[in-house]
Amino acid sequence: MVRIFPFIFILLWSSAFITTKPIIDNSDPFAALAFRFALVALGFFIFSIYSKEKILISRKNFFESFLSGVLFHGFYLGGVFYSISIGMPTGIAALIVTLQPILTNALSGPILNEKVSKKQWIGVLLGFSGAAIVLGFDIGSKIPTVGLFATIIALLAITFSTLWQKKLSNNLPLSVSNMNQALGGCIFHLLIIFLFAKPYIDFSQTFIIAMSHQIFLVSFGAFTILMYLIKNNSASKTVSIFFLIPATSAFMAWLFLNENLTALDLLGFLITTIGVYIATRD
Repeated sequence: MVRIFPFIFILLWSSAFITTKPIIDNSDPFAALAFRFALVALGFFIFSIYSKEKILISRKNFFESFLSGVLFHGFYLGGVFYSISIGMPTGIAALIVTLQPILTNALSGPILNEKVSKKQWIGVLLGFSGAAIVLGFDIGSKIPTVGLFATIIALLAITFSTLWQKKLSNNLPLSVSNMNQALGGCIFHLLIIFLFAKPYIDFSQTFIIAMSHQIFLVSFGAFTILMYLIKNNSASKTVSIFFLIPATSAFMAWLFLNENLTALDLLGFLITTIGVYIATRD
């Protein structure tokens, strides 16, 4: 079962891109994310109580998980949602964030003392090349400067949150750790709303369906699997599977949204798959 976790993660995480636009079209990004992670935190709290996990933990362990949530659910998702909401082309935003495995590989040595082999670097570069082919370069689009800055912040946040999560040694149950991370994300977005944003949510049927998908399949499902993979594998190998997400998202968009899937997309998917295989095999 554990061997198929990466494949389940890729499918669930990729599906989030299908429902991000409907959420942004019916709410401001920070209100949507605050609402999402309030429910996620509540869900993991109820599950932790049901499974008789210890909720009250040390102050150190709490702040470690809380900070991880601020980085991952706050700066990363907030940066991506906000940049797209102000007109950042989704393909370019995704391409910038897809640099994460390269940045993680570069930093996992000095920060985590992980040895990144030449084979892994070859796989990572192939993976990025394939992802770039799938996403393409939307040269004609006007890129908002603030959106570009927000996407770069998102890239740095997901990179350092991955390294930070791998560095933690608190051995908290996943449900308790995820609850505290969701709480960190929720409070971060509430703070952004209080200081900068004008919150609104249109609880339309489209919003409810899209938000339910992101709460149950992405936050409860994919994120829990990701935390498990980071805990049990090297950071550099874990993040290499992220290269498969753009291609999988493109396939899902073709399957469910009738978007075009070109021969170039299929070539990129093939190159990415080879790269991920090289980067992750022992």
